[in-house]
Amino acid sequence: MNVFVLCAGRTASTAFSAACLHIENFTSAHESRVNILGKEKLLYPENHIEVDNRLSWFIPQLEEKYGDDAFYVYLKRDSHKIAKSYLERWGLTESIVKAYGHGILMMPTITKEQRYDVCLDYVHHVEQSIAHFLKNKSHTLEMNTDSLKEDFGHFWEGIGAQGNFESALAEFDVQHNLNNTSVLTRLKRLVKG
Repeated sequence: MNVFVLCAGRTASTAFSAACLHIENFTSAHESRVNILGKEKLLYPENHIEVDNRLSWFIPQLEEKYGDDAFYVYLKRDSHKIAKSYLERWGLTESIVKAYGHGILMMPTITKEQRYDVCLDYVHHVEQSIAHFLKNKSHTLEMNTDSLKEDFGHFWEGIGAQGNFESALAEFDVQHNLNNTSVLTRLKRLVKG
């Protein structure tokens, strides 16, 4: 059985992936096939957990290849918190929300005042796509960043995971994939002592 963790991003997906590394009867990875084109993109090994927010852009291909034969996790977080987190990453050279604003929405100029709205629009689009896709799936689980440790137990049982559950849960106590501003804030605190 394959497991796909779908999300809008900025939802602790990196921490989730790290937790899955403690599962012994599944392989797992985070964004492992992002640079692959065509039919090869979704060729995951059997009994693999893939955590990748970009899978939401490949819903038709997921349907065709895996349909109702996979286990799907919808990793959720308050959409305004996701948008705010993406806004903090706006200055990155490559940004999915900037690509969405300029490439999908065709906004040649996005003012500083419009950036949050573009981020929120991106989040709403992705969340609607995921929710629509999961409507007719038999094996799904919604998990929320506010209750990840509790929800992870349901996930563990739902897929019949084997391994070190306590070590998996400990991954949610580690901050993974911080925004640059978050890293700077933490460094400033360390320097101040």
